[in-house]
Amino acid sequence: MKLGNRPRTFALEKVKKNTTNMKAIVYTKYGAPEVLELKEVEKPTLKDNEILVKIKATAVNSGDWRLRKADPYAVRLFFGLMKPKINILSGVLSGQIEAIGKDVKRFKVGDEVFGSTALSSGFGAYAEYKCLPEEAVLALKPRNITHAESAAIPFGATTALHFIKKANIMPRQKVLVYGASGAVGSAAVQLAKHFGAHVTGVCSTANVNLVKSLGADKVIDYIKEDFTKNGETYDVIFETVNKTLFSHILKSLNKNGILILSAAGLSEMIRGAWTSMTGNRKVVTGVISETAEDMIFLKELIEAGQLKPVIDRTYPLAQMAEAHAYVEKGHKKGNVAIVV
Repeated sequence: MKLGNRPRTFALEKVKKNTTNMKAIVYTKYGAPEVLELKEVEKPTLKDNEILVKIKATAVNSGDWRLRKADPYAVRLFFGLMKPKINILSGVLSGQIEAIGKDVKRFKVGDEVFGSTALSSGFGAYAEYKCLPEEAVLALKPRNITHAESAAIPFGATTALHFIKKANIMPRQKVLVYGASGAVGSAAVQLAKHFGAHVTGVCSTANVNLVKSLGADKVIDYIKEDFTKNGETYDVIFETVNKTLFSHILKSLNKNGILILSAAGLSEMIRGAWTSMTGNRKVVTGVISETAEDMIFLKELIEAGQLKPVIDRTYPLAQMAEAHAYVEKGHKKGNVAIVV
């Protein structure tokens, strides 16, 4: 009888052991998409002020592949010189709360949430579970969209919202969004329209209809027309992809206009600061800040039909390397979602 009982006992012990583990995409060295591996790792331990989210979806954004690749090289100064200190990427998620700490008041078990894990929470959304503090950049998931669509919102929309608030975009202003079909650009078009601006979107031929559908009043196909040479000027130019010449953009900016460089490198930041100090035009760059209030605001816009996610492709967690390779090419429409 003892021999007969052994397989059952072993099976029970194995199941019990595995409840403390989870699947995650891990990388332990910088490099090509192939450095991303699906592994079983320890499930995070819940603290008294935290919630445990069972992740249903995440997304691949430009920040993810740049961290994976250490591009630019300066990334290593903050995330590990020889190898990454943070081994599970992604700063966005959508999922359901599976457990809460004893001090949590804002959320309850079963709540569906979406938001940003942010640098302060150690990224980590390429996984089945993530623990986050109650005060994290989270809100209840919009009722009218899926988890994959919800995960596609935070990166682009919080970035766009941060800079639009910095520029204080107001009704009837002329706003041009360059890179209008990307994650940040597609959100910027919709948010600028929400705040009452007259919006011109700039994108490639293949994305003209998409940008029109987002509410842009005018769409310029950059393959056919250079917006810096058509004589039009704007109150605000939102450059989302860092692919235009700084000096050319300034020619299309009104005398007291504002240039937003959400993807600026160090050289653009320096030139922007000098331009702001020496002339009437203002250049806005830098690292974004994001809050739970931002996520609540975006949730309300989505439920009101004034902001919609744009998803180019969806991949399962196990195909993360393929998803990174696609995003790194720089031609995605909106976002690439990952179903966990």
